[in-house]
Amino acid sequence: MRTNDFDYILPPEFIAQTPAEPRDHSRLLVMDRFSGSISHDYFYNIGSYLKAGDLLVVNRTRVIPARLFGRKLPGGGRVEVLLLRQLDKKTWECLVGGKGLSEGAAIIIENGPEARVTAVLEGSKRAVTFDQPIELFFASAGHVPLPPYIHNETVDPERYQTVYNQVPGSAAAPTAGLHFTDGLIAELKQKGIGMAELTLHVGLDTFAPVTEDDPTTHKIHQEWCELSAETAEQINAARARGGRVVAVGTTSVRTLESAAAANPEGLVSAFCGQTGLFILPGYRFRVVDALITNFHLPKSTLIMLVSAFAGRENVLNAYEIAKREAYRFYSFGDAMLIL
Repeated sequence: MRTNDFDYILPPEFIAQTPAEPRDHSRLLVMDRFSGSISHDYFYNIGSYLKAGDLLVVNRTRVIPARLFGRKLPGGGRVEVLLLRQLDKKTWECLVGGKGLSEGAAIIIENGPEARVTAVLEGSKRAVTFDQPIELFFASAGHVPLPPYIHNETVDPERYQTVYNQVPGSAAAPTAGLHFTDGLIAELKQKGIGMAELTLHVGLDTFAPVTEDDPTTHKIHQEWCELSAETAEQINAARARGGRVVAVGTTSVRTLESAAAANPEGLVSAFCGQTGLFILPGYRFRVVDALITNFHLPKSTLIMLVSAFAGRENVLNAYEIAKREAYRFYSFGDAMLIL
């Protein structure tokens, strides 16, 4: 297995710059992961492929306005700070852009507090300590960080949030969930399809390609996640009655499988903490029976996860068909349902 095995060519015009309107009018590629057969539909018809007793598991994280602009003190050199992970009440692990941001460098955030670089981490990552909790300044100083391949900055930031978001903490959206509307959720529940919630705060490393030739040597990013005892009970009950556990997005997959791995009896139990689970082909899934996902970047850990679930050849074939059928790719793009 080589990283290049998960590569494909995507002309830039396939990268969606705006979301579908309404949300559930995105297209839906439906794939049987055992036969590889493919059909085409729209997301608002996803209930046609689910049945009473199935359980959708969604990530209720909310994207925070993690992009901050400021100037270095003294001198006024321009600085950009991207919040990645909270380390304590006032300190965050951040990506920084700007010159001379070594340990001790002082920054004034536009419409926000003063801050100081308190540690130099890997590459352009820094520990940055604010003189007041930065959350107090999200409304005045923060900007929602759209992915680097989306160049349309006029998009309503709420369209980069799921309709069921509740827990602030992500630097990027769990994009498989962007297709759901309140009306569609109500329709699915009326049909007897359940919904359970978990939380995984998505980091920007989710967009990073694997650069090693051998993907098994790649150090995957850690992400904080939580699955409650109530959600674990819903999942175990659904499985006991023969319902399918349908993960909405790769973030839900990582959380579900991390929670299952912590329970040697094969059941899902409550889980809270960092996960570094790297799912590659050959992985044996313990919980997930079906997956809703978007189309992912070449050579990313996400396309590797989907390939582990559905087979690399099936996934790459589906991506080629999607290009032929003019599907839209990446965060604001169309969806796949893998059964």
